[in-house]
Amino acid sequence: MLETEVFSHVSWELWVEIMSKANHNGQDHETRVYTDHVLHLAALTLAEIEAGVDVFKAIRHHPLPDGAGFLSKHTLITAYRNQVRDGIRQENPKLFKKIRLKPMRTMSGVTTVTVLTKPFPCPGNCIFCPDYEEMPVSYLPDEPGAMRALFHAYDPFTQVESRIEALHEIGHPTDKIELLILGGSWTAYDQDYQTWFIKRCFEAMNGLKADSLEEAQKINQDAKHKNVGLVLETRPDLITKEELSRMRKFGVTKVQLGIQSLDDEILKLNNRGHTVSQAREGVALLRAAGFKIVLHWMPNLLGSTLDSDREDFNRLWDDFSPDEIKIYPTQLLENTGLHEVWKKGEYRPYSTEELIQLIADIKTTIPRYCRVNRVIRDIPSGNVVAGNKRTSLRQDIQNELAQRGEFCSCIRCREVKGQVIDVSNLDMSDLIYSSNGCEEHFISYNTPDDRLAGFLRLSLPGPEAPDPGINELEGAAMIREVHVYGESLPVGLEKTGAAQHAGLGTTLLVEAERISKKHGYSKLAVISAVGTRGYYLERGYQRGELYLIKDLP
Repeated sequence: MLETEVFSHVSWELWVEIMSKANHNGQDHETRVYTDHVLHLAALTLAEIEAGVDVFKAIRHHPLPDGAGFLSKHTLITAYRNQVRDGIRQENPKLFKKIRLKPMRTMSGVTTVTVLTKPFPCPGNCIFCPDYEEMPVSYLPDEPGAMRALFHAYDPFTQVESRIEALHEIGHPTDKIELLILGGSWTAYDQDYQTWFIKRCFEAMNGLKADSLEEAQKINQDAKHKNVGLVLETRPDLITKEELSRMRKFGVTKVQLGIQSLDDEILKLNNRGHTVSQAREGVALLRAAGFKIVLHWMPNLLGSTLDSDREDFNRLWDDFSPDEIKIYPTQLLENTGLHEVWKKGEYRPYSTEELIQLIADIKTTIPRYCRVNRVIRDIPSGNVVAGNKRTSLRQDIQNELAQRGEFCSCIRCREVKGQVIDVSNLDMSDLIYSSNGCEEHFISYNTPDDRLAGFLRLSLPGPEAPDPGINELEGAAMIREVHVYGESLPVGLEKTGAAQHAGLGTTLLVEAERISKKHGYSKLAVISAVGTRGYYLERGYQRGELYLIKDLP
């Protein structure tokens, strides 16, 4: 089958994974075979692009024989890598960036690999969630991530392995992996399944089997694909002290919670099955244990209005203060209780224009310490019965803000991404706010035009903060996140002006230590991913049972 064939239903990345599994027999990942003639065409195309010709014009100048179409970017990437390997050309980051697919995917500094757990009964019975056979609750069969998981029969090893391979083949570095485990309420799954699932994910990143999860984690510290972040999603009412310790043993650094609304009446109407008080308690426990907190919020739930949604969103910054947020406007789908309510005329979905205006209004109120990961869920529009069907809502909202002369100051909107920075011109700032009994410090480096080059989240627990039940955290300040932006680069490959390689992380750590000592804390703890332990050990931190610890003399 030709590499250039167009597929209307699956993405090129998913097709790469499907073909990889179909053709993979245990050999090394770079086994895709091209004819000498195709590689010759690719070499001619690369030469034109390097000379300044537009990528797609250069591709059209060298069509495949017999009317078979045109070269794919994947073919260009393979030809480029072959030439570097064979000494025909030297590394050319500018050229490689031009031919790479979806360069923004790894521009924030890490490469994300998403996997789904098997279908399993959910403790909730939300009226807006679809329930399809062979799918985790709330997922649709034609969502890209769900399609990948179903194709791999929810096997964690092959999901991770094939995703890493697909990202590599379209030109992305894969040595620093943030593993995102989705599929429902993680903490509702059997503990043996949890351990097995995460162990297999680590084995896929390591390329080696292990006798235990602990052994797999130890191997990963020096593996080709290091785990630099591990994310789970669950319900706020399932967060307990016991779960905090268990998640840390797994290597979890970030937790996504579906709070959906901060109005008890709305939660009850939608059969959410938990209260606002339970959500607040769950968030407070996660913060006390150092986890990064991602909250899901849903406008247009049954019973809400445009005005009540604006008020509800404001409550997010009153003792919840998420580090990241996913805005998921309610989408009217079949196979849901909400669909039945709509058929009775008792529910009205917001129009696209109403959603654009609503989210544009609230987006300008988001604090600088929070990142907006999404403003709509990635559900194919054909599944939406009524209401907004546009999946490009983020761009629509940005256009609306531009027309108003307004802007959003969230982390995502200020990241330097691929921008070249001058470290000497960076300004360090410390944004202080209170949440869940903790004094939070968002320490950041910013460019003169207010672009974010890096940041650190420091949490100083006070007497009103809950006790997470973890002995080694007693009397400790907590570093919940260190993130330096810029394109995700392979370890050891520096890029001039890239924030990730300017030593910003070290100076942020020094500042956090200074602040913690000034406030009377005797030690500083870091919630570290398995693959980043070495970074902190090199900077004077010591291994504890669940955290890395540094005494503050």
